[in-house]
Amino acid sequence: MKLMINQRVFSLTDTDDVYDESETPKYFVKSEFLSIGHNIHVYDTNNNEVGAIHQRLLAFLPKFEIEINGTTVGIIQKELSFFKPKYDIDCNGWKVNGDLFGWDYKVYSGSAPIVHISKEPFHWGDTYMLDFYNPEDEIMGLLLVIAIDAANCSDKK
Repeated sequence: MKLMINQRVFSLTDTDDVYDESETPKYFVKSEFLSIGHNIHVYDTNNNEVGAIHQRLLAFLPKFEIEINGTTVGIIQKELSFFKPKYDIDCNGWKVNGDLFGWDYKVYSGSAPIVHISKEPFHWGDTYMLDFYNPEDEIMGLLLVIAIDAANCSDKK
């Protein structure tokens, strides 16, 4: 199962559209406009919130709480590394590894793959492809990608 996240370029707030394999809209992602730190919400096509990401402000490196249905289900924090982006994830026993440029991530539970995430070059705005091995991991994987993108954006500020 695949999802595509496409950032809207001309928008006052950070907004992303999420499509399924047949390019049908499935979710949309919206950041709060006037907030300190990142506060990001994910909605289905019926405008129901399915998850949220909130940045913890008093952290040395970018750190985010991941919520599903109002309950914190995990925390992701960028780790100090010199060559490859690394993230510490406290959720489901998942681990994330990325390549040198941060354009290709793999998420594992132990040694079993959960999702492969790749950033597509040559698009207007950031575009990510998510390839899930199990459809049940869709929401958590989607929130994880959004949190990683927010952590990378926090580093650039």
